[in-house]
Amino acid sequence: MATDTALEDDQARAGEEDVVEHVDHPTEAQYWKIFFILFAITAVEVLLYYKSIPGVNINNGFLGALAMTKFVIVVGYFMHLKFDNRILRRLFVSGFILAAFVYVAYLLTMGVFINPPHHG
Repeated sequence: MATDTALEDDQARAGEEDVVEHVDHPTEAQYWKIFFILFAITAVEVLLYYKSIPGVNINNGFLGALAMTKFVIVVGYFMHLKFDNRILRRLFVSGFILAAFVYVAYLLTMGVFINPPHHG
C-alpha cells in the first residue's frame, strides 16, 4: 500500500511539473494579438510592393526588414523559442545575425547599394 501511495504521489507531482512548465506560454488572446501584428506587417508589405516610396529606392530594404521581423515573431511565439532555454535563443540570434551579415555582404558584392551615375 505504501508503495502505491508513493507512486501516485510521484505521478501527481510529475503532472504538476508539466502544468508549471507551460505557464509562460502565450494565451489565446496573445496569439490573436500576434496574428493582428503579423497581419498589419503583411499589409504594409503589400502596400510597399504596389506603391514605392517616392524619391528613394529603399522599398526592398524595408520589405527585407519587415520579412525578418515577421520571421522573428513567428519563431519566437509560434515555435516557442521565446520560452525555450536561453542557450537555444542565443544560438538562434547568433545564427540570424550572421545570416543577415552574410546577406548584406553578398548584396554589397553584387553592387545593390551602389547607385549608378545618371546620364543626361
